[in-house]
Amino acid sequence: MATRAATSALLGSSVEYFDFTLFATASALFLGPVFFAQLGPLQATLAAFITFGSAFVARPLGAVLFGHLGDRKGRRAALVWSVTLMGMATTAVGLLPGYTAIGIAAPVLLLVLRLLQGLSAGGEQAGSNALSLEHAPGEARNRFAAWTMQGTSLGTLLGKLAFLSVVWLPQPALLAWGWRLPFLAAGPFMLVAFAIRRTVTEPPPFTAMVVTGGVVRIPLAEVLTRHWRAVLLVALASLFAVGGAVLNVYGLSYATARGTSPGAYLAMISVVTALGLVLQPLWARLSDRIGRRPVFITSCILAAALYFAYLPALGTGNLLLVGLASTAMLAAWCAANAVSAAWFAELFPTSVRYTGPAFGGQVGMIVVGFAPAIMTSLEGAGDLGWLPVAGFGASCLALAAGAASFTGETVHRRLDAVGSDDSVAARP
Repeated sequence: MATRAATSALLGSSVEYFDFTLFATASALFLGPVFFAQLGPLQATLAAFITFGSAFVARPLGAVLFGHLGDRKGRRAALVWSVTLMGMATTAVGLLPGYTAIGIAAPVLLLVLRLLQGLSAGGEQAGSNALSLEHAPGEARNRFAAWTMQGTSLGTLLGKLAFLSVVWLPQPALLAWGWRLPFLAAGPFMLVAFAIRRTVTEPPPFTAMVVTGGVVRIPLAEVLTRHWRAVLLVALASLFAVGGAVLNVYGLSYATARGTSPGAYLAMISVVTALGLVLQPLWARLSDRIGRRPVFITSCILAAALYFAYLPALGTGNLLLVGLASTAMLAAWCAANAVSAAWFAELFPTSVRYTGPAFGGQVGMIVVGFAPAIMTSLEGAGDLGWLPVAGFGASCLALAAGAASFTGETVHRRLDAVGSDDSVAARP
């Protein structure tokens, strides 16, 4: 059942990040001309990025809704609903007419569907982490929980490959219907994840809590009153995800505007993302041996420093240099991605292990969601125009590392030993 739970987490997160990557890639390349062309090229891209970021505003609400369901009725029930909503909203984006067909209703409906995606995503990752963690053997908690983050990388890779298969179409065909095909593939993908997820049982810690009457009436109130320090630390630590935003969203727009073809960049970043699938299990195993904090903090510091090499490399238009810089950035950053799966969930007791990391994480992810738009607005002129962008990204990762330094080590802590906020946030 531990393996089945991890497989469910893998597939559910794959659906979430497949859909996430589709919208991210389309925001950089297609949604501007299709839905916002009347604003002009630069403003259209910025509007597309803002629409992309809007989902992150809805994510905290999704964390509350699905967290409440997951902490009171069961992890599996909440996760079945979240993956269904995500797949339906993404498929609908692929069917949505553009601005030339229905006018202002097109961007409005696009925004509504993006908000529904955000609502779903708000409860997906934390719930998958809780399900895998609570089924996993104690000495390998991150190894199993990291399957969720493997799902994020796999979904990201599949999303890039989906667009790579259509981006070579002639531009008129691409803007008319080609960009829609990857979105329409989300429906069947969602059904596979749905079928697997329904076969997973509730984990023993949750069923034991139900039997002993430990279910809390209002999980969010419990989180904000007894575990607010852990929520704050998770929110700040979640800023590490800005590293993924620059690789998968902003980097595509920045590089293609400076001479790299979209197809070449997508092919290159697909190979780099596949490397993450190899490295993340190794980082997870390492954290099960030496602890979550040292791996997470080192990852954030290295990725922060690499911003100042990665962005200048993107500006050269040299695909080899772009590939090397992206590989270094991904190798450093994905360690924090792998460790966050178990670490965030281990900071909270069973009664709020869904709501706590979901709410804290999604509050922090609001900044991550708007990071491409913020980075675009920070771009300066001249050879050093990338410097404000690098400063913003490095600052986010530095804040994440700082938050981790104030958090207690959890690798050897029993899940049933997590109690009050003081014990969770205490340093060893």
